[in-house]
Amino acid sequence: MLRLEKRPQPSKVWTYAAPLLAVVITILLGGVLFWLLGKDPLAATRMIFWDPIFGDFAAFYLPELLIKAAPLILIAIGLSFGFQAGIWNIGAEGQYIIGAICAAGVALAFYPMEARWLIFPLMILAGIAGGAAWAMIPALLRVYFKTNEILVSLMLVYVAEVLINAFSVGLMRNPDGMGFPGSRNLKEYPAAHNADLFPNLGSFGSGIHWGVITALFAVIVAYVFLTRHRFGFNVRLAGQSPRAASFSGVNPHRLVILCMVLSGGLAGVAGMFEVAGPSGQILGSFPAFYGFTAIIVAFLGRLHPIGIMLAGLLMALTYIGGDAALQPLQLPSASIQVFQGMLLFSLLSVDVLTNYRVRLTRGAVA
Repeated sequence: MLRLEKRPQPSKVWTYAAPLLAVVITILLGGVLFWLLGKDPLAATRMIFWDPIFGDFAAFYLPELLIKAAPLILIAIGLSFGFQAGIWNIGAEGQYIIGAICAAGVALAFYPMEARWLIFPLMILAGIAGGAAWAMIPALLRVYFKTNEILVSLMLVYVAEVLINAFSVGLMRNPDGMGFPGSRNLKEYPAAHNADLFPNLGSFGSGIHWGVITALFAVIVAYVFLTRHRFGFNVRLAGQSPRAASFSGVNPHRLVILCMVLSGGLAGVAGMFEVAGPSGQILGSFPAFYGFTAIIVAFLGRLHPIGIMLAGLLMALTYIGGDAALQPLQLPSASIQVFQGMLLFSLLSVDVLTNYRVRLTRGAVA
């Protein structure tokens, strides 16, 4: 008989091996999924994970890999602080949307003024402020009214989706758009466009814009704060032992607000870089579920900045490889979302081995 035995201490080996094993299990389960859909599992797996990096069109897909990974890494870095402290912000998608709305609002307010030195920094500040303000709602409700931040932050996602739909057909609708929904395209407004910084690097550009630079900077700063700063120590202490944190002088209310503002601000600036770059405009279809996917990225990366960066690149690969495989293999678009969901469930399942060991015991004699 098999039974689970509690480990005295979490296994360091399984802490890092579990994400790798979860990826392998997900690939195998994904192969079964593709087989059930009547597709060649090996061909589908190759097109998703191999071809975008090593295939004939890698020069096109590699820049897209950075573009897709940047918002995932930014949002996941912010979420990791709260998750480590036991503060569960599940509404980063809403903060991402509000940050995009605020940033686009600044750009459209200055249109057609050509002053990139002024407009672009103001957009960044507006994106951070919008995301942070939206995250403050569940933070303040938890601090003063003891509400559950999971439910409040999640419900605010749907409010944000309603708002972006309303703005796309109302206040921000392009006056020259012949009545169609959507704001002006910021790609056509140089002062507000988050363009490729090295467009001549490679056949299809480099994929490096200010969002990618900011994501890399966030990884470095988060690593320093979590490993070398007192704030990071307080975050870890609050998550591991709230009672010990209170004895050491950590203010739990202040920590909730700081972690929520940090995660909301990073989600908001991710929305800003997205609306000013790859997306280009405020539209009802703008939400890309990056806020929800970033939760998987944060846990797959073990809430560690370097791990989050690698997990963000892996998750971006599933986006790009999935899009590349949809047309040739005639896969349903939802199959890629199912694939990403299986990755989270695989990680949660394998994570049991971090705190428990499997023992083989003899059954009792009748």
